[in-house]
Amino acid sequence: MKLLPLAIVQSLLLAGGQVFLKLALGRMEPFGWCWRFWSSVLTNWQFALCGLLYAAGTILWFYIIKHFPFSMAYPMVSLSYVLGMVAAILVFHEEVSPTRWLGVLLIMAGCYLIAK
Repeated sequence: MKLLPLAIVQSLLLAGGQVFLKLALGRMEPFGWCWRFWSSVLTNWQFALCGLLYAAGTILWFYIIKHFPFSMAYPMVSLSYVLGMVAAILVFHEEVSPTRWLGVLLIMAGCYLIAK
């Protein structure tokens, strides 16, 4: 059960990176090979935070796959889907259907069985 807390932290970092990427994209200029677009990228703190969260998640992932069997570690990444669903509700105020909640419950059950 040492893997589960690490996988949860790693999934939080990945889901957080995705949330801040979506927020950053909403504040950027439309894509183009011009200074205005790249300026909106380079001065966007949400984009920078997204990169930092991804970097931290990647470093933790290095540790996880070095110290745990890959067949246990890799499926745990799916916890980020669960956290992404929660973020969709809390941050972006999206509606989530019962079918999607069923999918989330199945993911969580699968992670439990793998970590056990």
